[in-house]
Amino acid sequence: MTYTFDENIVSDLHKDARGFRPGELFWEQWVLSTDQRKQAIWDSLIKEMNESMDRERRMEQEAIKDFESDINLNIALGAGDRETALRWMTQDEEFYFDQCVEHWVWNQGFLFTDYGRDLCKELMDIVTFKEYE
Repeated sequence: MTYTFDENIVSDLHKDARGFRPGELFWEQWVLSTDQRKQAIWDSLIKEMNESMDRERRMEQEAIKDFESDINLNIALGAGDRETALRWMTQDEEFYFDQCVEHWVWNQGFLFTDYGRDLCKELMDIVTFKEYE
């Protein structure tokens, strides 16, 4: 049998799959496992990671859909266009640096998507940056 598990990155895989590094109990089990059992653990973690990534993508898409609905609501309430709607949506925030814009988009739930990156670029020309004192 060919084994694909990698002892050097199993901790990273565990974190990607479950959101945290493995604890002492995991490592005790891992050390005592045969290569065949390690492969089964590895394959299970791969499956969990893929499910986690799929869930994250669905959540990001839902957040984008909700955000677009908020933009459309602001337009319907009188903003008139997307730029004004975004200005209204960000007017109560304080932006000092580009990272503040990224943080605001991150709070919307989709920073690390193409939509999120494009929105950051768009907002750079819309928000008012304050002097950092």
